[in-house]
Amino acid sequence: MSPPNDVKVYDTVSSTYWFDPNGIVCSISQKVALSTLEESKKLIADFVKIIGDKKVCILIDVTNSSESTKEVRDYVAIEFPKFVKAIAMISKSALGRMLANLFFTIKEQPYPTKMFNDEVEAKEWLKNYL
Repeated sequence: MSPPNDVKVYDTVSSTYWFDPNGIVCSISQKVALSTLEESKKLIADFVKIIGDKKVCILIDVTNSSESTKEVRDYVAIEFPKFVKAIAMISKSALGRMLANLFFTIKEQPYPTKMFNDEVEAKEWLKNYL
C-alpha cells in the first residue's frame, strides 16, 4: 500500500496516512521504538484535529507495526471509539498480523475490526461502514 501522488499525505513518527476518495483513512505503520504515552496522546490529538468532529473508517497496513506498552494500549482503547467507525488491517508479515490481532483481541472493541490479506478487499469491507 502506498499513497497516490494526488493526495495530501501526513507523516508522523509512527505512520504515514492519507484519505482515499471515499474518505477512508489509509495508514502505513512505521517500525519505531516503543512510543510513550505522551507521544501517543500528541499523535492522536493531531490526528483528531485533521479528521475533525467525525468518525472515520481506517485501513492500516500493520506490516511494520511495533509493540506498544500496556499504558499506550489502554489509552488508545479509550480514545479510538471516539473517532473510529471501523478498522481494517492488512499485513505482509506474520509479526504485524500477530501484533494487530493481539491489540484488537485483548480488549474487545466497540467498532468492527478485521484482518485482510488484500487492500482492495479491506476497502470494500470498510465501505459498509462509511
